[in-house]
Amino acid sequence: METPTSTLRRAAVALVAVATAGPLASGAVPSSAAEPSAAALAADPGDSGKFGRLNAQIERLDKAYGGDLAKLKDARYAAKKALDESKVLQSDLNEARDLVAQMAASQYMTGGQDPAVSIITSGNPSDSLSNVSLVSHLAQNKAAKVAQIQTLVSKQDKARQEAQQKITELQKEIKELLAQKSRIRSLVKKYKPESPSVGMGGVTPRMLKVKNTIDMEEGPFPTIGCVRSTGDPQDHGTGHACDFMVTTGGQMASGSAQSLGDRTAAYAIAHASALGIKYIIWRQRIYDLRSPGWRSMENRGGVTANHYDHVHISVF
Repeated sequence: METPTSTLRRAAVALVAVATAGPLASGAVPSSAAEPSAAALAADPGDSGKFGRLNAQIERLDKAYGGDLAKLKDARYAAKKALDESKVLQSDLNEARDLVAQMAASQYMTGGQDPAVSIITSGNPSDSLSNVSLVSHLAQNKAAKVAQIQTLVSKQDKARQEAQQKITELQKEIKELLAQKSRIRSLVKKYKPESPSVGMGGVTPRMLKVKNTIDMEEGPFPTIGCVRSTGDPQDHGTGHACDFMVTTGGQMASGSAQSLGDRTAAYAIAHASALGIKYIIWRQRIYDLRSPGWRSMENRGGVTANHYDHVHISVF
């Protein structure tokens, strides 16, 4: 036989279930209109995690595609705004449900067998907020939040749908960018920043072509120096050579700077025939296309003199 104490305990449990149930509850509020679907009201069916992954992908695309992807970031902004609004509405909805449960429990404990509790204990707790009698009874006790529940659920449903739509649009934007990967990378390569250059007056057309090609493919470089007459100019004096600097101030190249020099030298060797390259000097070694292979050079006494801070390229 059930005692008043056990009835109260069961009612309290039912009220807590109703109050704390997320939007997965099948019937949240009374309404003459069709109720929102459970999927639409799911607490967060992976939306935040999905958005986080898409956001990380955007940052990677930024780097790969040459800087700020304004159109894509606008779609990201819209998705985040919709998600944030959905979360705020969810918090308001939870607060309203909590108040409903607290008031119903309080009225029962102070006034005996309450009609609201009779409804809760006699049926499925998930259906309780759909019962017009319960909501009408609580509304009479000036529970302002009760009157707001239907509005909140409708807004939450709309916000969730909008958030999911914005995330879908964001996924579409990313998919379109990935589908155009080759074209975009060509544009990035074509219009990426050019290296500052000195001594371009009097450079030969072939050397100019080599300079522009390597700058596009491997640059930008801190600077590229070509024609000069001081020191031991050799091919620089006739406009047949350029120095592709990978550091400044006579600093020994290491890390990413050395990697840049390695890539530049390798590219020059691989495309020497097509570009008319005669020889390459890098890190106290020379690669002469007339007698292929790297050969060590004599120590000339300094980082720059030994080509540890730049790649020298000469053309025929």
